[in-house]
Amino acid sequence: MRSPLRPLSRRGLLTGTLGSAAMLAVGGSLAGCGTKGAQQTEAGCVSEDLSGTEKKVAFSNWPQYMDVDEKDESKRPTLDAFIAKNGIEVTYTEDVNDNNEFFGKVQNQLAGCQSTGRDIMVLTDWMAARMIRLGWVQKLDKSKIPNVEANLLASLRGRSFDKDNQLAVPWQSGLAGIAYNGNVTKELRTVDELLTRPDLKGKVTALSEMRDTMGLLLQSNGHDPSNFTAAQFDDAVNKLKKAVDSGQIRKFTGNDYAPDLAKGDIAACIGWSGDVIQLGFEDEKVKFVVPESGVMLWSDNMLVPNKATHKGNAEQVMNYYYDPAVAAQLAAYVNYICPVQGAQAEMEKIDPELAANPLIFPDEAMLSKSKVFMALDEKQEREYEGKFQQVIGA
Repeated sequence: MRSPLRPLSRRGLLTGTLGSAAMLAVGGSLAGCGTKGAQQTEAGCVSEDLSGTEKKVAFSNWPQYMDVDEKDESKRPTLDAFIAKNGIEVTYTEDVNDNNEFFGKVQNQLAGCQSTGRDIMVLTDWMAARMIRLGWVQKLDKSKIPNVEANLLASLRGRSFDKDNQLAVPWQSGLAGIAYNGNVTKELRTVDELLTRPDLKGKVTALSEMRDTMGLLLQSNGHDPSNFTAAQFDDAVNKLKKAVDSGQIRKFTGNDYAPDLAKGDIAACIGWSGDVIQLGFEDEKVKFVVPESGVMLWSDNMLVPNKATHKGNAEQVMNYYYDPAVAAQLAAYVNYICPVQGAQAEMEKIDPELAANPLIFPDEAMLSKSKVFMALDEKQEREYEGKFQQVIGA
C-alpha cells in the first residue's frame, strides 16, 4: 500500500538545515575535520567484534526510513521479522536528522578512536565519503554479506569513495532531476529550458543541496559530475548565477518546494524523485523528468563505525535487507529507489503499480544517464560549497 505524502520527507530532513550546515563547513568550524589528529588508520584504531557472544546491534537511521505497520506504528514488520529469524536484538534509533548535525554528535569519539555506541549508521554519499576519508569506518567482510555482493545494483558499485564496495552499503537511493506541474506549464526536457525559458521566469526553484543542483548543471554543460575539473565547476556556477541574476530562479529550497509545486505556485524545479512520486499520487500532472543531459543519483549508506562491537551482527542486518523480498517490502513503504536487484519482481506481488514505477525501479536507460557526484577532498569541499553559497545567497 502506498504511503501518503508525508509532511517532511527523509530527504527533506536531510536538507532542512543544509544551507546553514554548508556555511559551517565553509566558514571553518568543520575546517579541521580532516586534520592529522582526527585521522585514523585500520592498524591504529582496532575494533573488537563481540557478535559471537552478544546477540545485539545498535542501528541509527533517519526518521520515516523504515516500514511501519499501518495499524500499529510501534511495529516495524521487516525489522521485527529479522529479530525473530536471527535472535539478534536490534536497538533502532531515528537519530540522524542532518548529516552535519550527526557528524557533530560523533566526531569527538571517532576522532579519538572511541565507541559511538552505534553498530550501523546511515549517512548520505558525501558524508560517508568524509567518514571514509578520515578512516572512521570499518571494512566489511564480503563473505558475510553475500546478498549484497549478488544483488547490489551495478550503478551503485565502484563509487569514487568506495571503489572496492567494502565500506558503504546503500540503504536507499534517489534521483535529483527536473519536476514540473503540467497544470501550469508545458513539458520540460532539459536543464537549459528550466534556466532560460521565458514563460518560467520567476516560477522556478532549485535545491540548496550543492551536489544535486551543481551535478545537474555540470551535466547540462556536457561535463561528468563524477569526474570534473575546477574550471568546469566554475562554468556551471556561472551558468547558475546568470539564472539567479536574471530572476529565472525564485529561490533555493530543501524539500519545501513540494507543496508549492503541488499547488502550482511554482511551475518547475530541481527536485527529488521520492517527493515527486508522492505528489504524483495526488495529481498525475505533477511529473518528474530525467533531463536529456543526465540525472544525479544519490544514496544513503549503511556504515559500521570504528569501535562498533557488533560488526558481524551489523553485516547480518545488511545481508537481510538485500534479500529481494525484504527489499521490496521496505521500498513499498519508503518510495525511494530500491538498490537491490531482484526486488522489482518481488514488488509485483505487493503492488504491481509500484513495481512499474521507474522512479523506484529505474530501467537501464535511466540508470545509464545517472551519475554519483565526485568524492571531494577537504579543500575541494570548502571551495565548491563556498562558491555555491555565494550564488544562492545563503
